[in-house]
Amino acid sequence: MQRLSLELQIGSNDVRMIGIWGVGGGGKTTLATSIYDQICCKFDGCCFVENIREESSRYGLRKLQEKMISEMESNQVGGGRRLISHRFRHRKVLIVLDDVDRLEQLKALVGSHDWFGEGSRIIITTRDEHVLNAHRVDVTHNISLLTDDEAIKLLRKHAPLNYRPMKDYEQLSKEVVSYAGGLPLAVTVLGSFLCDKNIHEWRSALARLKEIPNYDILEKLKVSFDGLAPIEKELFLDIACFFRWQKKDKAMEILDACGVHPVIGLKVLIQKALISISEDGMFDMHDLVQEMGHYIVRGEHPKNPEKHTRVWKKEDVLNICAMDAMTLMENDKIEAITFNYDRLPEKEQDLPLIATSMKNLRYIESRVKQANPLFNNFPPKDLCCLILHEGLQQKLWEGCKLLPNLKIMKLCGLENLIMTPDFDGLPYLERLTLHECPCLEEIHPSIGSLERLVFLSIVFCVRLKMCPPITRPKKLETLSFAWCSKLVNISEIQQQNMVNIGHLDLDKSGSEVASYLECCLPHNTNHIGLRFFHNLQELGLRKLDLSRCNLGDENIGSHVLELPVLQELNLYGNKFSRLNFSRLRLPRLKWLNLSWCEELLVLSHLPSSISVIITDHCSSLETFGDISNCKWLWKLSHYGGYNIDYFDGEILLDIMLQGKAIEDHFISVILPHQTPKGFIGRFFLGKTFTRRIRHVKTGSNRVLVRPDSDMFTLCLPCGWNNDFCGFLIRVVSNGISMDIDIIITQESEPDEEDSRFEIWQDSDELPEPEYGGKVKTYVGYVSFSSMMQTISLNSSHNIVSFSIKSYWTSFAVELVPRKSQYDQVQTTKVSTNCSEYWGENDAYGRCFTTQHDSKSSIKILWRPLSL
Repeated sequence: MQRLSLELQIGSNDVRMIGIWGVGGGGKTTLATSIYDQICCKFDGCCFVENIREESSRYGLRKLQEKMISEMESNQVGGGRRLISHRFRHRKVLIVLDDVDRLEQLKALVGSHDWFGEGSRIIITTRDEHVLNAHRVDVTHNISLLTDDEAIKLLRKHAPLNYRPMKDYEQLSKEVVSYAGGLPLAVTVLGSFLCDKNIHEWRSALARLKEIPNYDILEKLKVSFDGLAPIEKELFLDIACFFRWQKKDKAMEILDACGVHPVIGLKVLIQKALISISEDGMFDMHDLVQEMGHYIVRGEHPKNPEKHTRVWKKEDVLNICAMDAMTLMENDKIEAITFNYDRLPEKEQDLPLIATSMKNLRYIESRVKQANPLFNNFPPKDLCCLILHEGLQQKLWEGCKLLPNLKIMKLCGLENLIMTPDFDGLPYLERLTLHECPCLEEIHPSIGSLERLVFLSIVFCVRLKMCPPITRPKKLETLSFAWCSKLVNISEIQQQNMVNIGHLDLDKSGSEVASYLECCLPHNTNHIGLRFFHNLQELGLRKLDLSRCNLGDENIGSHVLELPVLQELNLYGNKFSRLNFSRLRLPRLKWLNLSWCEELLVLSHLPSSISVIITDHCSSLETFGDISNCKWLWKLSHYGGYNIDYFDGEILLDIMLQGKAIEDHFISVILPHQTPKGFIGRFFLGKTFTRRIRHVKTGSNRVLVRPDSDMFTLCLPCGWNNDFCGFLIRVVSNGISMDIDIIITQESEPDEEDSRFEIWQDSDELPEPEYGGKVKTYVGYVSFSSMMQTISLNSSHNIVSFSIKSYWTSFAVELVPRKSQYDQVQTTKVSTNCSEYWGENDAYGRCFTTQHDSKSSIKILWRPLSL
């Protein structure tokens, strides 16, 4: 309520619409009701319209309009938008619209800001963020679920112990709270149910919940599912059953192959608070939301898995294995199934026979060590994705099998696989992966006829000697031969294949197709130099991986390499000592990785397009050359390198601060210990910033003892949004990692006696490290303009807090003034193409992550060592 009160800004004369958004049962209505009761006396008229989703479907919007007007003016009843606008245009009103699920409901009831008088506030609760975005509300308030302590308090309110011994119920209460997962609805329902039950009945109820979920909770959550389109329902159920805690990018490939159009569907599911994406790129959802999905799949037949569309539980798989083929043939409901077990029971039927009976199967993933071939009797013609791990079969099937819809085939760890299947029956195959198949000796020649192939990765197939010519693919983007040590003359094989690819039109669809050649050559392969790439110049090659190819100066400098659209170049772990980009003509190169090139001395003539440079552990590197033309450079990581002297380090940092990123992007730099000076010469220091490390001796070892985190706070001066373009952070450390959380909040002006601000003082110098060793300087820059364009930063944000979660010896923060006093902060979309700052949203380049719940609080995670 405190956070929502700040967002409402009661007392200002503008009209504000605030959306409260979150998962069903998360407390949106409770929060809206509480704030309504607290502030309603400050308005000329008030109205709380409940259950709009249900009421509008039952009685129509006209009835809701009349209800809203009648609550505001008990003696007037009318209808229509015009009447609402006419009646309230000059009145300060408070309106709460509860459980909105359609944009037309908002258009009919609170069409625009100018319908209402100055100071009016409209609060909207919804499970669908899209309706708030489409109606352009001023603030979207994302609800927070309960902590364990809060949930315990709520449980005690609904299930008081009434003098029963606390110790008997303490563990049981924790189990109830754990099951509820912070969802107020679940805590309330379970507490109300358990309020008059004894301890044995509590235990029985919890045991039952593990097998049979609570109907009232799931039906409440199911409302969000019911509002989805059919294809979105399929997508949600697939994620709930198979892909929670799976990497989003990999799962999206499978979901796309299965025809559920995941890109737009995923956006809808996120906006309806059904799923989320974790910081590390995994699909996630609330435990009870996932349980709701499982409940829907099991439907009216929880004990009959052969009647489910999706099968993923071990006991259900084993039950299906025990059934006869006729029973399975009569119930051809199963569309997707996973077998993730070492071995099925010997007495049970084998996987191929089971799969044969599933006529509508579109996705199968197996981790079963069974030896019989697949689909010999009957191929499932709807199969879109086949993933096998650890199988023992020598062949997948005999002869040519027609699988007309198969788009993904992934074979990993098949110990006895000798030959791939005939690909002539797989005309739509797009992605083929062969990893760790130690006995694989032959790839069927028909692979060359796969016209739709976009991805081919063959890794650790140590007996593979020859790859057939790849002559027909028109869309090949990724080609990888890694650790295939017996491949004969790999450079000629790849050159032969790539010459054919080079003549194809990769842009027939009108969209850019990024070609990616991953050339991770085996360590025991002869140097191939770069001659082989001459035939690629006309390709749309965007990514090139030459890591650990033993390339030396004689290879990298003897030929001109020209790849006009290459954006990413990985030269990790090679042996050259000089790298001159005047001979490497890469005019669009954005990302360059030279990590662990330990013999590299000189890096020169970097292309002006470069955005990210990684030279970690280049221990011999002495200079980056002249980078004054690199105006897009925003990330430079030189972790583990110590030969860059102070003067060069200062020049590097200064050039980056003079580039394009200073106005509308982030900057991240890691260098040997530097003290950046001369930019504006004023740092805000704290008396506690330089901390003495307490030494604890244990035998002959000396242990450094540090707190887990240190927090410091900066108060932004008045007019900061006009006078400054951002702030610069500087941390000196000899730790092996550096994690900093930055939180920007709205707070009233601090009192002069506020202890948080007593530590600040002005200084022209920074303290030096208190101990020796290989010390690093981390410099980060946050642009105000970039946050105003992408998130809800505004002039009312005035407190910046820094939490350092690593070893450090000194910290400083500096406000960076605008280049000209006449420069104006940009709050609208700028003309700069932000894609020029390569890596902001890519796994290689991301080291700043922005999170925000509302306009009152913004969190930035700075992880300098993230690649």
